[in-house]
Amino acid sequence: MSAFTAEVIGTMFLILLGGGVVANVILKGTKGNNSGWMVITTGWALSVFAGVVIAGPYSGAHLNPAVSIGLAIVGKFAWNQVGLYVAAQLLGAILGAFLVWLIYKPHFEATEDPLAQLAVFSTGPAIRHPIANLFSEAVGTFVLIFVILYITEPEMGDQKTPIGMGSLGALPVTFLVWAIGLSLGGTTGYAINPARDLGPRIVHSLIPLKNKCQSDWHYAWIPVVGPLAGASSAAALYLLLQ
Repeated sequence: MSAFTAEVIGTMFLILLGGGVVANVILKGTKGNNSGWMVITTGWALSVFAGVVIAGPYSGAHLNPAVSIGLAIVGKFAWNQVGLYVAAQLLGAILGAFLVWLIYKPHFEATEDPLAQLAVFSTGPAIRHPIANLFSEAVGTFVLIFVILYITEPEMGDQKTPIGMGSLGALPVTFLVWAIGLSLGGTTGYAINPARDLGPRIVHSLIPLKNKCQSDWHYAWIPVVGPLAGASSAAALYLLLQ
């Protein structure tokens, strides 16, 4: 399997299971309706585990443009591969979100709250405050990337494999994402991944939904810029400490 294909499939599983747990918790009539934040954060963490196990041996399982860029800044990933990885991650996120819609389609139709529908696809702030929201996304991503930089493996050819080969290598990032969600995710829903938010938001804007609202493109820049800023800051501090 090529690195591009691995990133597409790994990110697709990430969003399928991550978006799926949100749908299960907030859409009307599901078995997991109103089961709460612990279920959502656990589901997202385990979705990372699934994606990393699939993609790890082939691409390093970045699954996140912030990871690819952070690794490239510190020299642990080739810059000429970043565009390819980001394209794969965005495509995988779009595919995963589309599958979530198909699986939960009757529940989307039964859910009258358009903001609940949107929340399955994209993040949003608990309290809308652009500067605070941007800072929250940056800090959450800073934690993600800074820790990942300390568990990365050495250079392997013209790319890097930051996450270990197989299921054991997936565990540290799984617990890391779980911790970020539990501790820092309550402000914005912790996108900490531009592809995770942008790809599904695109899907929301295109699919037919009963009671559909706008896709909140006024907010959409925050879960893109915030994670990129956080990743860059984490990489800069990592280099400073070497």
